Amino acid sequence: MSRAILESCRRLVVKLGTSALTDARGRFDRAHFDALSAGLAQAAAGRELVVVSSGAIALGVERLGYDARPADIPGKQACAAVGQSRLMRAWEEAFARSGRVVAQVLLTHDDVQDRRRYLNARQALRRLLAEGVIPIVNENDTVSVDELKFGDNDALAGLVTGLVEADALVILSDVEGLYDAHPAKAPDARLVSEVKQVTAEILALAGGTASGVGTGGMATKVRAAAQATEVGAVCVITSGRAPERLAEVLAGQPVGTFFERQQERKNARRAWLAHAVRGQGRLVVDDGARHAVVEGKKSLLPSGIQRVEGEFSEGEPVELVDAQGVPFARGLAAYSSTDLRRILGKKSAEIAEILGFRSLDEAVHRDDLTTL
Repeated sequence: MSRAILESCRRLVVKLGTSALTDARGRFDRAHFDALSAGLAQAAAGRELVVVSSGAIALGVERLGYDARPADIPGKQACAAVGQSRLMRAWEEAFARSGRVVAQVLLTHDDVQDRRRYLNARQALRRLLAEGVIPIVNENDTVSVDELKFGDNDALAGLVTGLVEADALVILSDVEGLYDAHPAKAPDARLVSEVKQVTAEILALAGGTASGVGTGGMATKVRAAAQATEVGAVCVITSGRAPERLAEVLAGQPVGTFFERQQERKNARRAWLAHAVRGQGRLVVDDGARHAVVEGKKSLLPSGIQRVEGEFSEGEPVELVDAQGVPFARGLAAYSSTDLRRILGKKSAEIAEILGFRSLDEAVHRDDLTTL
């Protein structure tokens, strides 16, 4: 698959990190923002565009006169509350120059954890795009706490790519792309031009830590690329410090790191299970059950469960982990944690006798299960 596919993409998600919008001191760079937004307006001509934009906290830090980004959650929430309106005003003014309307879309992980709310968000975004509106998506940092956070806007961008069924995701960062070594430590590090599939080796190359103004490193960007390619999009990670990069990407030029979309893509429901939900508990299974789920594409039966961890109700998401505690799948439990503890290791034919009822023969049905 070549980069030429980018020239014809009809629905595009572009993610801009805080480091792509700020200067070396972490302050909002208005001149650079204007240049980037002009490129985005050009990209929006003839295609549908969703922008996942960081920067609210950085703008709040600047407006409140802080020397650095607060470390505590209330401090970050205060900065986000002050900075989000300034961020949206900047985007509204930027796109108004080309006659485009923007919409603010603030999400928390709790908004997509629930299947109904996930579908509601998808319908709202689709309607905005149908009306020619450019959604500006950000995490709702004002109300987000650790258990409700996506973690960073890279993860949010990957999820939004699947949410709107985009053709491509472009992540604009402070680096040119993925390198075969840390460019700050290895002067001879080479840019990885193309990635056919995100493997453990590719993730190991990513490594990386957060910058002083952002929250995500290269590893989070590569995971977002993996998420996007699993749902049928291509992805490019490239520099947001060069305003012309987006146009070069959409012209199919060899800039940044290009991630091919996967042939065996997840359907919408399995993509939601894989990326939008978090397990409320864990099912530790034996090797035979793991093989049946991963290789055989089978349901998880009670007989394969060795231990149930956590408390959850019927229908809530659970992680499937092997004997070493490594997660390999996620699904919706057919029984509560209390009931599963009573039937683990048992044959399906024994469920009704033990529980007094039998909803399903499976602990997690294949239709409600996806591998990770």
